[in-house]
Amino acid sequence: MIFLKNIVSAFFDIVNFLILVRILVSFFPINPYGNPFLANVVRFFYQLTEPFLAPFRSLVPPLRVGVGGYLDFSPILALIVLRLLKGLLLGLL
Repeated sequence: MIFLKNIVSAFFDIVNFLILVRILVSFFPINPYGNPFLANVVRFFYQLTEPFLAPFRSLVPPLRVGVGGYLDFSPILALIVLRLLKGLLLGLL
């Protein structure tokens, strides 16, 4: 049973880490022509986290800020829900 708890905990920790990296990366403009390797790394994080964030983005769409800017609250909401799910699942195990 402890092994299963460790697996569940590790899964949620990895997903949380990936979402946090995506939040940090989103603050920096990435030019795919300037550094293709960096653009591929950023794209990789976006592709990994998008399945987790898409349902939350449909609930809370990005807020338009200024001219052409957006503030996306879906990662924050996803982190909160994932934290609650982790606690619930670990409590049930």
